[in-house]
Amino acid sequence: MAITDPSMASSWSPLGPGQSSQLSFCPSLDATKLEEARMLLSGMDYSRTTCQDEDGDTILHIYTAKGLRECAFAAAERLRDVGRLDAKEHKGKTALLVAVTANQPDIVQDLLSLGADINACDVKGQTALHLAAHYGFPRVLQAILSRRPVVNLEARNFEGMTPLHCAAISHGVTMKALSATGLADVNLQTKAAEKLSCVQMLLSEGASLLSQEIKSNKTVLHLAVKEGNIDLVRYLLRIPLPNMKDFVNMKAHGHTALHMAAGLHGNPHQEEILQLLLSRGADPSIRNLENDQPAHLLQSGLQGEHKRFQLLRSAGLAPQLLE
Repeated sequence: MAITDPSMASSWSPLGPGQSSQLSFCPSLDATKLEEARMLLSGMDYSRTTCQDEDGDTILHIYTAKGLRECAFAAAERLRDVGRLDAKEHKGKTALLVAVTANQPDIVQDLLSLGADINACDVKGQTALHLAAHYGFPRVLQAILSRRPVVNLEARNFEGMTPLHCAAISHGVTMKALSATGLADVNLQTKAAEKLSCVQMLLSEGASLLSQEIKSNKTVLHLAVKEGNIDLVRYLLRIPLPNMKDFVNMKAHGHTALHMAAGLHGNPHQEEILQLLLSRGADPSIRNLENDQPAHLLQSGLQGEHKRFQLLRSAGLAPQLLE
């Protein structure tokens, strides 16, 4: 099945009105502080500036975690000169990965400018892009994406997921937490918006909407539907994908997104998700590995019967097709 990625639609921008893919980052280093940091390091014992402690941390890891930009830059210069800029601590994180996790976009940019390995991964197979997507740090993500085409947008972590999968899952977790608060938590609202922005940025830079995570073959749409993540479902189904019908009907271990939506019993967004999928070409006659059509998976009772009738009516199917 040949499906074209949204990146082929060159006129489409996945960012919302007023958003820019070029976020502001990396103000100039403070020259005075940088010179002081270089002098500080030159006065230290050589081994202290280049060796690792019992946890595998170099002085660069420590400065980076603390957000001490000029000190980190000076330490990075020293480690670069001895070929140890990408030294890993006990969890497999290079200083670049620590900078990403600590949400230090300026240090991320500095380290990349000094030659840090942008595709290095930790003990879980997570690259800088995976971590930025997971934590939902748009400025960090932009600093990494500015290094295209060097950065691998389709890198897989040891769970078989791309950065786009990580961004979608993380957004779903935040949306679930936000829903539990009655949508009143301003901090969670901000974090949800930042994580959705990360999804948008990855797609804008060419991440494949069609990539399936390895364990269960889910696309980002399957992941969004399975969690009842209405904001992400709405967004994904607005993308002008030339073969949207084929994309919507892709299977994850036999289940289409419509099967997953039918299983969202009790979710307040179930009906809207069903209708959105149908409007974009979801086929309610497709059967899963258990020979069930989506309508078979709807909840029992009057509510389920109502949705079953709506599903069939929207698709122009007769009730006997469920038999």
